[in-house]
Amino acid sequence: MGKATGFKEFERIDETYTPVIDRVQDYNEFTVPLSDTNITEQGSRCMDCGIPFCHSGCPLGNLIPDFNHMVHQGEWKKASWVLHSTNNFPEFTGRLCPAPCEKACVLGIIEDPISIENIEKNIVERAFKEGWIKPQLPKTRTDKSVAVVGSGPAGLATAQQLNRAGHTVTVFERDDAIGGLLRYGIPNFKMEKGIIDRRVAVLEAEGIIFKTNVNVGVNFDVEELKAFDSVVLCGGSTDRRSLPTKGIDADGVVQAMDFLTQQTKVIFGQKIKNQILATDKNVIVIGGGDTGSDCVGTSNRQGATSVTNFEIMPKPPGHRSPSTPWPYWPLQLKTSSSHKEGCDRNWLINTKEFIKDKDGKLTALKTVNVEWKMVPGQRPQLIEIEGTEKIWPCDLALLALGFTGPESILADKLGLDIDARSNYKAEYGKYQTNVPYIFTAGDMRRGQSLIVWAISEGREAARQVDIYLMGKSDLPSKDFAGTGDLVAM
Repeated sequence: MGKATGFKEFERIDETYTPVIDRVQDYNEFTVPLSDTNITEQGSRCMDCGIPFCHSGCPLGNLIPDFNHMVHQGEWKKASWVLHSTNNFPEFTGRLCPAPCEKACVLGIIEDPISIENIEKNIVERAFKEGWIKPQLPKTRTDKSVAVVGSGPAGLATAQQLNRAGHTVTVFERDDAIGGLLRYGIPNFKMEKGIIDRRVAVLEAEGIIFKTNVNVGVNFDVEELKAFDSVVLCGGSTDRRSLPTKGIDADGVVQAMDFLTQQTKVIFGQKIKNQILATDKNVIVIGGGDTGSDCVGTSNRQGATSVTNFEIMPKPPGHRSPSTPWPYWPLQLKTSSSHKEGCDRNWLINTKEFIKDKDGKLTALKTVNVEWKMVPGQRPQLIEIEGTEKIWPCDLALLALGFTGPESILADKLGLDIDARSNYKAEYGKYQTNVPYIFTAGDMRRGQSLIVWAISEGREAARQVDIYLMGKSDLPSKDFAGTGDLVAM
């Protein structure tokens, strides 16, 4: 694959960013694309490794060496076909996926891995630019109808696959625009929303029906779902984790997703009463994941006085930890572009109290340093270190602690079983709930996870729904590519 000696001749080159001083002035994407020559060389680095472990690293089973080889040869249209044969939305994953495929790259054992994610983004952007991505209407329509609840990546992938199987698909979204967390939970500087809109336009042209401001179980009676032959629940994992900490009710302690959603809505002209703003405030972000990083970037763009990040876990090593050897996802320090824009990062620190004034406004945080005691056969124990309490000035505390699971309202009203982690219960690979005509996929089924997993589950669930409705399916799966006219493009 690629050029036989390409990995020896060319070094990995990544996209660069516009300078911090410039990019924090707005909310636009700020990557600087590589030249066509550079991208071709990056595709040429893909080595003839025999067993491409990138396949196992990718939940979608993307045919990575194949599309890398097409880029190496300059056959971009073929590269787009190969890429879309397993991934409905590479423009999303090419921007937002943490790229487990790259961590499993064989070349990564001895050198920098292939820049798979960036190659993927360049392929799909070229395909849109050249007009290769066109609506693919089914050759025939069945008499079956399917409701998809939720329009995040799992819901959109489910909808596209089932529509291409000929079923009439209606997608219900409780927000005012399509995209789920992609729309309002991901900052515009990581993915501009026109990226979603152009794909949704393709889906609409293929015949998918979208209904926004429809909150199933709230302003849409679940009994109306019985009008459909099947229902797929893709509502995501949206119950936000909080802290059992004194003063949590202080004015200024805010869930991260509320903060991020408001800012994105404002960008697109919506009026937000009493918008949560970091302007001229000492901001502390509690939680060291991607959402925490997004809060850092947004706070800097809003003009925060200072931005501090707390993480209760130990600081990861700068290189792959021996505890997570290749090809596993590595325990390794991740420094995002937002962190580089200005952030004081702190590990092994626990918030003991949110301190508020007599009016209930947040003024400071009290913390303590901690350590983790590891006992074989037992859960790790969190130990506070005596004498390490500290007061941090704080006007805005953003809780970026992840999600505990999906909201229970639909499960309660539809009589669905949930698992021990409060996710909607459905066997992996089957996606069927205890109510036979109702399926579920994505974060609602598996818990908070990656966009690439959501798309994968949406595709696989669609195949299972098609089998349920028709007794068989020609839709592709990770194990069988299926027929060429049904692959996503």
